[in-house]
Amino acid sequence: MEEYLVYILASDRTDKLYKGYTSDLISRFASHNEMGIKGWTMRYRPWRVVFVRFFSSKRAAIEFEKFLKTGKGREWIKKNNIV
Repeated sequence: MEEYLVYILASDRTDKLYKGYTSDLISRFASHNEMGIKGWTMRYRPWRVVFVRFFSSKRAAIEFEKFLKTGKGREWIKKNNIV
């Protein structure tokens, strides 16, 4: 059974946060920090992982990622001192 996770990356240089989901955090983190040659995350490198939560289904991971990108999700991040 494949496991999925939701992660939050922080850019100390710019105080930006990035929220995403994946089934392979190591490869995804490398693409954000080193391998990617275009995209939003490239502009705010370097990134560090500040939060990870595991899910048994892709659907649950996607739903939690979407929640984190809402106003209530941003409040949840602050309330839980993620950064």
